[in-house]
Amino acid sequence: MSELFKVTESLFISNSRNACKTNLLIQEGVTCCINVSRQQPFPDFDLHTLRVPVFDHPLQNLSDYFEQCVDLIESTINSGGKCLVYCKNGRSRSATICIAYLMKHKRLSLNVAFQVVKTARPVVEPNPGFWSQLERYEKSLQGDKTVA
Repeated sequence: MSELFKVTESLFISNSRNACKTNLLIQEGVTCCINVSRQQPFPDFDLHTLRVPVFDHPLQNLSDYFEQCVDLIESTINSGGKCLVYCKNGRSRSATICIAYLMKHKRLSLNVAFQVVKTARPVVEPNPGFWSQLERYEKSLQGDKTVA
C-alpha cells in the first residue's frame, strides 16, 4: 500500500513520517510540500515548502491559510508539479487543506470534497473547529459564484 495517498493525480496527503521519506517523494514526483504543523520536520531535499504553523485544535484558525495553501497547490499543479500536504498524523489539518483545495479549484461541495479525501485516505477526520471553518469557506465560495 502506498504511503502517500493520492487525492488527485497531482495532490497527495500523508503523515509527517512518510512525508520525510525522500525516496518516496522523488518516486511520486512531489515538487512542493505543505507542512500543516508547528513542529513536524520538512523533507531533507530541495523542493518548494510552506509551513502552516497551527495545532490540531478546534480553536485554531486554519481558515486564515486556506487561500495561500489552495492557490499554492493549484500553481504547483499548473506548472507541472505535484503537491504533498501533510501534518503529524495526516488526519485533520492536512485533510482540511485538501478539502479546501477541492472546494475552490475543483468546485466541489464540502461534503463531496470530504468524500474524495476520505476515499483517498480513510482515516481523515477534520476536527469540529476545522469543519466549521470549511463550512464558512464553502459559503464564501458560493458567495463568490453569485457575484461573478
